[in-house]
Amino acid sequence: MSQLVDKAKGFVADKVAKIEKPEAELADMSVGHVGRDGATLAGRIDVRNPYSHAIPVCEISYSLKSAGREVASGTMPDPGSLTAKDTTRLDVPVKVPYDFLVSLVKDAGRDWDIDYEMRVGLTVDLPVVGNFTLPLTKSGELKLPTLSSIF
Repeated sequence: MSQLVDKAKGFVADKVAKIEKPEAELADMSVGHVGRDGATLAGRIDVRNPYSHAIPVCEISYSLKSAGREVASGTMPDPGSLTAKDTTRLDVPVKVPYDFLVSLVKDAGRDWDIDYEMRVGLTVDLPVVGNFTLPLTKSGELKLPTLSSIF
């Protein structure tokens, strides 16, 4: 009997592993808004849904690091759903406090950009499988706005 159960588990695991899953890319990171209390950075995720029906997104968790330090982290519960048979753009606003922003600008040096690493976990509710998290990572340089572009 235990062999039959093991074979059934193996069969189900094999079928679930071959199910087509959404594909995602952390496409862009830019400075959204700069104010007296800090800055809001805008992360953009492009997600391709292979299914003929919409898929709900349960949450987006994120972590932004620069110079080996965590700048910001958080979660966005229930950011919407993925359009059927299409690519959906999801925006992730990342709030950076003013005091941390000042220390990052000091580190920016003469090229006026900040090296960053953004980690995102996109959790979707797949039929049959249940909650499935797509891990995304992007490293790059974030160009800071000049004083003339702020005022």
